[in-house]
Amino acid sequence: MLDRTIPADQPLLVAEHLSKSYGRLQACRDISFKLYPGEVLAIVGESGSGKSTLLQMLSAQLAPSTGTVSYRMRDGVLRDLAALGEAERRFLFRTDWGYVHQDPAQGLRMAVSAGANVGERLMAVGWNHYGKIRDTASSWLSRVEIAQDRIDDAPRTYSGGMRQRLQIARNLVTEPRLMFMDEPTGGLDVSVQARLLDLLRGLVTELGLAAVVVTHDLAVARLLSHRVMVMQGGRVIETGLTDQVLDDPHEPYTQLLVASILPA
Repeated sequence: MLDRTIPADQPLLVAEHLSKSYGRLQACRDISFKLYPGEVLAIVGESGSGKSTLLQMLSAQLAPSTGTVSYRMRDGVLRDLAALGEAERRFLFRTDWGYVHQDPAQGLRMAVSAGANVGERLMAVGWNHYGKIRDTASSWLSRVEIAQDRIDDAPRTYSGGMRQRLQIARNLVTEPRLMFMDEPTGGLDVSVQARLLDLLRGLVTELGLAAVVVTHDLAVARLLSHRVMVMQGGRVIETGLTDQVLDDPHEPYTQLLVASILPA
């Protein structure tokens, strides 16, 4: 279900000369790129490379020291996120954006039911019919491979993989145009990771989502993304189509990453 409100040749998200400093420490340095509708970009690098700081700036959770992030609204106008009011940013997160945290407890309300976690997002965009909300929540649980009879159970009773799938359902139920994912398979067993990646790839393709995925796992980048940016020391040192970068890396650091020599 591709988004038709924006022509495919017009970028959805634009980063221009983004930098972030903490005193003398430069976490990100002069990063620019464009993300187009339906495109999945993976940001890869070892711990401390600046990739998570970049994701927080792109999702308006962290103000850049210099540079801008702009987002194309549904009216087609590209807006500087720094110029948006707090209410406008919250509205984006309820409607156009989703954010999948590495720890699903950060993206879920652990004390309420799974159905309430999904239904809460629908109510935030104006749904008020209890039956329709519950039916839609139940349908989405099935789509992320959670048994519908678990709808009234709290996420704290779920396994780690189920919690992550529930977080995905909560984010996707309002059909956002852009997803941010921070190490979406981190901390899960290998078999659970593989199942989750297959699910994510299918949903992203089916819904025509644009996404920015931060990961240290190149298998995640290869499976999910169209394009890769490799970060080292706060800089983007290599970028290109995923297969090109991972099969024929030019930079020595990228070659080490691909060879799995560097630690995660």
